[in-house]
Amino acid sequence: MKILAAGDIHGDSKLAKALASRAKKERVDLVVLCGDLTISDETSKGLISPFVKNKQKVLLIPGNHDTLATADFLADFYGVKNIHGYSVRYEDIGLFGCSGVNIGPEQLTEGEIFNLLKKGHDKIKYLKKKIMITHTHPTDTKAAKLAFVPGSTGTRKAVDKFKPDILLCSHAHEAEGIEEKIGKTKVIHVGRRGKIIEI
Repeated sequence: MKILAAGDIHGDSKLAKALASRAKKERVDLVVLCGDLTISDETSKGLISPFVKNKQKVLLIPGNHDTLATADFLADFYGVKNIHGYSVRYEDIGLFGCSGVNIGPEQLTEGEIFNLLKKGHDKIKYLKKKIMITHTHPTDTKAAKLAFVPGSTGTRKAVDKFKPDILLCSHAHEAEGIEEKIGKTKVIHVGRRGKIIEI
């Protein structure tokens, strides 16, 4: 499977179009959008439609700039999936997610973050490969040291407990592109420009 993962689009429809073109050129199987699609829940036009026009499968989660209602609306309107607290299976790969946001309009407690990730993980834990998707990065990482925004202890606890093969996250713009390890989990801070991941 080939994935294009990106986050922090922040209402930039030109960026969404460029990412959709890249996904088409690279022939990706799945696009994963790691939150902060909008700016303070506004400017949602043209953010998902470029991917849908290219007939690309899309998974998304909200970020600290997006309410759950906006994420649900975008998913329902465009026929894509919001996996905040849920999971999906593609062949032998399970993907599960949660915004993981500990700031903003839809702030969660660290316990809620962990429980939502557990809820999603429980449905796909039998699969060989697992990918966790959050907006907020985990604590105690290189990215967390660079970040101007706090990491999530709930996300970190989920990584330690569930040991996904990959964690895709965004949120800390200054950590864009950093790849690091937590145990056997590869943590990829995908950022606005996005990353191609092959599994």
